[in-house]
Amino acid sequence: MDRQMILSRSSVMGVRGLQGFVGSTCPHICTVVNFKELAEHHRSKYPGCTPTIVVDAMCCLRYWYTPESWICGGQWREYFSALRDFVKTFTAAGIKLIFFFDGMVEQDKRDEWVKRRLKNNREISRIFHYIKSHKEQPGRNMFFIPSGLAVFTRFALKTLGQETLCSLQEADYEVASYGLQHNCLGILGEDTDYLIYDTCPYFSISELCLESLDTVMLCREKLCESLGLCVADLPLLACLLGNDIIPEGMFESFRYKCLSSYTSVKENFDKKGNIILAVSDHISKVLYLYQGEKKLEEILPLGPNKALFYKGMASYLLPGQKSPWFFQKPKGVITLDKQVISTSSDAESREEVPMCSDAESRQEVPMCTGPESRREVPVYTDSEPRQEVPMCSDPEPRQEVPTCTGPESRREVPMCSDPEPRQEVPMCTGPEARQEVPMYTDSEPRQEVPMYTDSEPRQEVPMYTGSEPRQEVPMYTGPESRQEVPMYTGPESRQEVLIRTDPESRQEIMCTGHESKQEVPICTDPISKQEDSMCTHAEINQKLPVATDFEFKLEALMCTNPEIKQEDPTNVGPEVKQQVTMVSDTEILKVARTHHVQAESYLVYNIMSSGEIECSNTLEDELDQALPSQAFIYRPIRQRVYSLLLEDCQDVTSTCLAVKEWFVYPGNPLRHPDLVRPLQMTIPGGTPSLKILWLNQEPEIQVRRLDTLLACFNLSSSREELQAVESPFQALCCLLIYLFVQVDTLCLEDLHAFIAQALCLQGKSTSQLVNLQPDYINPRAVQLGSLLVRGLTTLVLVNSACGFPWKTSDFMPWNVFDGKLFHQKYLQSEKGYAVEVLLEQNRSRLTKFHNLKAVVCKACMKENRRITGRAHWGSHHAGRWGRQGSSYHRTGSGYSRSSQGQPWRDQGPGSRQYEHDQWRRY
Repeated sequence: MDRQMILSRSSVMGVRGLQGFVGSTCPHICTVVNFKELAEHHRSKYPGCTPTIVVDAMCCLRYWYTPESWICGGQWREYFSALRDFVKTFTAAGIKLIFFFDGMVEQDKRDEWVKRRLKNNREISRIFHYIKSHKEQPGRNMFFIPSGLAVFTRFALKTLGQETLCSLQEADYEVASYGLQHNCLGILGEDTDYLIYDTCPYFSISELCLESLDTVMLCREKLCESLGLCVADLPLLACLLGNDIIPEGMFESFRYKCLSSYTSVKENFDKKGNIILAVSDHISKVLYLYQGEKKLEEILPLGPNKALFYKGMASYLLPGQKSPWFFQKPKGVITLDKQVISTSSDAESREEVPMCSDAESRQEVPMCTGPESRREVPVYTDSEPRQEVPMCSDPEPRQEVPTCTGPESRREVPMCSDPEPRQEVPMCTGPEARQEVPMYTDSEPRQEVPMYTDSEPRQEVPMYTGSEPRQEVPMYTGPESRQEVPMYTGPESRQEVLIRTDPESRQEIMCTGHESKQEVPICTDPISKQEDSMCTHAEINQKLPVATDFEFKLEALMCTNPEIKQEDPTNVGPEVKQQVTMVSDTEILKVARTHHVQAESYLVYNIMSSGEIECSNTLEDELDQALPSQAFIYRPIRQRVYSLLLEDCQDVTSTCLAVKEWFVYPGNPLRHPDLVRPLQMTIPGGTPSLKILWLNQEPEIQVRRLDTLLACFNLSSSREELQAVESPFQALCCLLIYLFVQVDTLCLEDLHAFIAQALCLQGKSTSQLVNLQPDYINPRAVQLGSLLVRGLTTLVLVNSACGFPWKTSDFMPWNVFDGKLFHQKYLQSEKGYAVEVLLEQNRSRLTKFHNLKAVVCKACMKENRRITGRAHWGSHHAGRWGRQGSSYHRTGSGYSRSSQGQPWRDQGPGSRQYEHDQWRRY
């Protein structure tokens, strides 16, 4: 299979034009390397340290999905096998893999997300047009990843025992941070942003040969050499070129001016590839003259986009890093009784950096020493001589970040040094602050109390450190922070919370609460057998990746006092995101965050924290009026989940909350999110609280968890029938009942195909599934396959929200669904084949088939839904869907099962209003 076909140019993310520039103009920055050799070198250099690669999993999905068939809903057994081979290959080489997944879409990148989704919509339209014309799967040039691939890949990797993490922001920042702070071998992905971050080496997944473990390393130091820049200049270059935060058109005229000036001197250059050289030339020859002397808005045409530009720049600064391009009054280094006071420090930097001389300036410039080095990267300073601007250092131990001087300057830039041997006291300053604030020390040695200052106030605010002696308080810093916030570790924080694990899992996770010393069990469902539950977030290094007491107190405070003073956009130091959370219960929010970070849940923490979720494109035919979009079909389930997760918020507000849904469906221009209200549900015994569902380990609570799950599907009346179904078909039957109750255009032949493929899948090997070939491709079957898989992801959401009443493995697609197998059964059923033929003449399957069919049909009859064959259909089946009594309000008039037609298909842009227009306002 052509790997370049799998990873097309359109899949490359990051800086605009940089990928093509590297391939055409600067191919020398790409070096073929071998992971086995790099790992061996790493082991010899760092004895006892396991070579670790941080994997940006979202970039790798296309590489990992090797099955030939992708149109039918996914070849999940084959995909799981491919992942297993990938993991085994690196494990055999002694390399540890850490996988990061995007946990949410940041607001600054929402426009780019929408742009890509709309582009995907056009691609999907072409796919269905091709299917209808040729009745076959399109070529790999039209490849579209199966729905739910990212969600289920997390669970597949955890099943394979891999450390899998879900980010609290876009994953690339956390990947770069982790790689830098944990001395990793490198980053594996396909995103040119990794050339911009000052972090560990970046390796291309698209060039990886799994058999030999050869790939291409892209060296940012060689890139800088080609552009005449330093690594610290790359964030500025990236923002001027355009990235996921800065729209490409924002500086189009500026780039044209740079190009005009550049090509007047340089001739016979390609215009497209020359833009990057021209902008780099402008930075090195023009902007350097004002570095540190003027703000960027004084030397660049930022206009009204100043705040966004600074935010884009700051998004590349990892914890402990600063940019020389942010205007700041230089601070000298002052010595007081042999104690060095500087504006930034690193507690553990000790390694000296080799220097080399610059031919033009006769200054010493540190050089990159290769992929195993600790990134000895030059950092420019401003051009004013005899002023020292201390820069922050690498957080890794035993290393100093080198000094560097600009091409127009002879001024040295001192780096931060270790505060421990000589008790150095670092200074904390903002980009525009005119004061130096010492980091006070306690009477006990080695206990540092940092002081926080804003650019405006002159007040010193000591950070809380607790009461016990010799205790260092870790500081939390995010990528966009304007303050440092300590992790609360006061004397009251003695509560140990034992997380309840799934019966399949052996993993136990401890977390600490506050104001209590009792142990509180927490319910969880990690598939993974791994016992190592170390948090690997860039923010902190502690056993459990959950927010600390201080952070959650901050979030709770924000719930009651959301008015936050806006600061100068140039104040772009490390930031703790002061988030207004939907849920104020800090204990429950901690548990939700834990499950989110450990990739054990889906969307739950997003709902509870920001009240905003998204779902990407699904293979749906916009011209098919009979089948509604999965976004609408499963919305009533999500609405009931909202009422469960946001119950405490509804108690304290006079008006009902609404969750912002960015769900892609035909006709949705994605200009605004849909505002979706919670939908109350009736549960036997009343709706239990999240503390009961998540924290109570009493055996009878498991019954309440299942009752809550069934209530989310509005299937409480079918509890006994579903409990009689054996694993792994219980969850599948629940989903099928819901689908057939909701959508009247599903017929008996569809039900036969769904059940038959699930039963036949149990007896087939991966090789048998690989060789399976449907006679032709049916567009309706394509959409039904994707619809079922989206239903399985909805099951993940509901199961985690209800405290994991079912084993997650029961509704993983590799156990209950195969795209080609379903397509084959659909075509056979549509042609009127007997059930025995669908079940491949297997008598034991026949008995199970009739049992499962009876459960589904009986449950549907309780909802006045009689499933009939296509031969019994009348004209009224052309476009009905939805059920009476579901209290389901769609965009438009709120259609139920008795409604006719599909007017939601015909709504134009801006007309997607709810029954009450106030729910569109937020």
